[in-house]
Amino acid sequence: MTALTIKSVFAAAALTAVASLVQAHGDVAPQAVDTAGLPENGDDWLTENPYRAELVGEEVWTRAVEIGASGYNQNCARCHGLEVISGGLAPDLRFLEAEEYGDEWYAERFRDGYTQNGITKMPAFGELLGQDAAWAIRTYIETRPDDVSMEEVSDELKALRDQIAGYADDPANADADGLKARLSEIASGIETMSGAPVADSAAYRAANLIDGTQEAYARAAEALTIGLSAAH
Repeated sequence: MTALTIKSVFAAAALTAVASLVQAHGDVAPQAVDTAGLPENGDDWLTENPYRAELVGEEVWTRAVEIGASGYNQNCARCHGLEVISGGLAPDLRFLEAEEYGDEWYAERFRDGYTQNGITKMPAFGELLGQDAAWAIRTYIETRPDDVSMEEVSDELKALRDQIAGYADDPANADADGLKARLSEIASGIETMSGAPVADSAAYRAANLIDGTQEAYARAAEALTIGLSAAH
């Protein structure tokens, strides 16, 4: 699908958003997003996401995803869905390409909001949250894993989740390096719906949590449980 077509699809989806959903959005006061740890971008709005891994490195990118997840869940999930999985009443932002033309569309809507026939269908978040928060949320959105990719590995991830949960109680016989390697291998094969090169999938999260401790195994098992649940 071409960039122009995708942009048109998103515009059409926004135009047809249901008024009741919009009114619910308007009832929620925007929640401030703590962007500590991210490079600041100043007052002039950019047209391209500055927090992509190839621009800032994996550590800053990971921080942007973490902050973006919190900001999205506080301010966006009510309309656009948990884990950015839309229920069909608002645009499914997972399909917005991780390219400059997708960034421009996103930044305009985030900054200025959207109004139709005098009805606010999306509030203007720009002045309220700022562009650092905007791009962190964008980074989180564009790294959502592809449903088909997740479905293909869901059975193995469930088995690994059960195995890891057992290690949370008794880590003595666990092979932390082997588990991290397999989870990382699975994660590398999971695609995003936006075309972003790395998916913030349950496998990716779990692999980065495991460090051989009981607490880490418990957190990794929880990450897999949440991620697999969201995928369905």
